[in-house]
Amino acid sequence: MNRFLIRLTATASIVFASFAFAISVHAGEVLDRVLATKTLTVATSSAFPLASFIDKKGQLDGFDVEVAKGIAKYMDVEAKFVTPGWDIITSGRWEGRWDLAMGQMTPTVPRAKLFDFPAVYIYGNSVAVVHKDSKATKPSDLDGKVIGVSAGSSEESYAKHTLEVYDAPPVKFQFTPSEVKGYESSTSAADDLRLGDGVRLDGFLTEELEAKAMIKAGYPFKIMGGPLVSAPAVIAVLHGDKEFSDKVAAAVKSMREDGSLSKLSIKWYGSDQTVQK
Repeated sequence: MNRFLIRLTATASIVFASFAFAISVHAGEVLDRVLATKTLTVATSSAFPLASFIDKKGQLDGFDVEVAKGIAKYMDVEAKFVTPGWDIITSGRWEGRWDLAMGQMTPTVPRAKLFDFPAVYIYGNSVAVVHKDSKATKPSDLDGKVIGVSAGSSEESYAKHTLEVYDAPPVKFQFTPSEVKGYESSTSAADDLRLGDGVRLDGFLTEELEAKAMIKAGYPFKIMGGPLVSAPAVIAVLHGDKEFSDKVAAAVKSMREDGSLSKLSIKWYGSDQTVQK
């Protein structure tokens, strides 16, 4: 081997070693930060009852909040919560401001390009909600109507006929709205619908458990027909840190095995929604 080849081979080896080291450092960056700061920063909603909402004491509470605290406990760290808009969370532009997202996210094909889904922690149904005075009786009655959705949600994708659930059969769309209005949260859409049938909205789409919680709280709504879509809800983390994803997965697995995940579902929803029906 001549000197040029020797130098070239040596240089290539150094570059490869440096590249491999960089990947190794990056791979554990999130987990290293969480363990070093003893803080797991969780992005969630403050207006998603009964998953995450502000209680009478002014504290963030709900099923998702308690699950996040359980994950943090498994890691021997404290949970810290931030509440950006759902559209910001699903954009993937986290910039290190939080470590994982809790919001009963539906795993979709576009989202799989941005996120890892380390754990399914509950199963949910998306439903159409209308005012109790509405004459609509089936989803197709919403053809040509104005429908509210939480911006960036899977319900928005459904209303716009772009929803692709990751690793699942194609979605069947049951109606075509004339307009899809995006809101900061489904609660904001509900506030518009409660003004009256057709005043600002003809209906809105949300998760079934949230819709039932609203109706129980006195909102003048009714759920129309069965689920539009049934899908698992996942925890989301950014690509690039397998160690962190594995730790989150192990935490949820532990909560399943010791029964605490089921108990939290029963506490908040009255039934175990953590297993597929």
